Amino acid sequence: MGYTPAYVISRRARDFIADPFEGDYPQVFGSKVDEQEAEEDEANAYVMYMNIKNLCGTPVLHRITTFKCDNCVLVIGMAFPEVPFRGRHELEVQMLDGAMKRFNITKQNEEEESAMRTDGDAATVVGGSGRRVQLYYAPSRQVKVALVLESPAILEPTESDADRRQNGPLIVFVTGSVSRLIDADTSDLLRFPFLKLVAPEDVLRASRFFERLGESQDVLFESFALVQRPHVIDGDVAVADEANTRVVVECLGASVQDGVALLLRRLRTTPPPGRDALGNYIMNRRSRGTHDHDCEDGYLSLNEMISSDPGTSDAPPGWS
Repeated sequence: MGYTPAYVISRRARDFIADPFEGDYPQVFGSKVDEQEAEEDEANAYVMYMNIKNLCGTPVLHRITTFKCDNCVLVIGMAFPEVPFRGRHELEVQMLDGAMKRFNITKQNEEEESAMRTDGDAATVVGGSGRRVQLYYAPSRQVKVALVLESPAILEPTESDADRRQNGPLIVFVTGSVSRLIDADTSDLLRFPFLKLVAPEDVLRASRFFERLGESQDVLFESFALVQRPHVIDGDVAVADEANTRVVVECLGASVQDGVALLLRRLRTTPPPGRDALGNYIMNRRSRGTHDHDCEDGYLSLNEMISSDPGTSDAPPGWS
């Protein structure tokens, strides 16, 4: 697109939108209307298409995917410069999780403005409150963490990071909510290998997930367990594996040129799996993250929602 990071930082996202609905875009991130609707429409990720202006002012079609975590929104843009320009006059948004609904914000605005002009009373538009029905919410009661991992392929190798990268890509950004998920904070985890946070029995699963991300242009999801007390500080006493509680998370991921963007949502905590006489892990329903109403938190993963809902049972593993 021709911009430098320094130029983009502190500017409004809507300033780069070439379509006439740029004024509708900020409403995507509005606050909730009521608790009941928040429960029904809970979602953390969505996708939309729009034309973005490059440095020369030329509009380029982009697929925009966003992950929302607390007060942070990660935006992943994929450009399609080969597609001829065609004006897009309505902002449509597809939820990737939660209620998995599709919304047309521009059309919704027009309908509400028409109703307001007809009735002359904004209080009759939405539930007697006059407030717009927002697109989606990320309730604070479910712990969420957003991360960005580096792409070692585009970085100059350094001696200080060489040993760390043997354990996979390093974390270059993480939200402060990570301390509510595991026993670590942002200062501990910057330049730390992500796979060392993953429970040993799920490292292979997480590694294969990253391989799939590198081969796909879609948003993918996977469930795996983290260790609640990772050994991130040299000199600290490491917690024995058999005493380290597992934190089962749903991971939504998208690969970009600069690395990988992840959104982790805590589903539940479980005891560490047992081992057989040979030392192999004995995996059961709880350790694999299968939904159990007796578990703490008890949130459903996307895999569980899709497999339990006849209307979505044939949905593909990647949402775009």
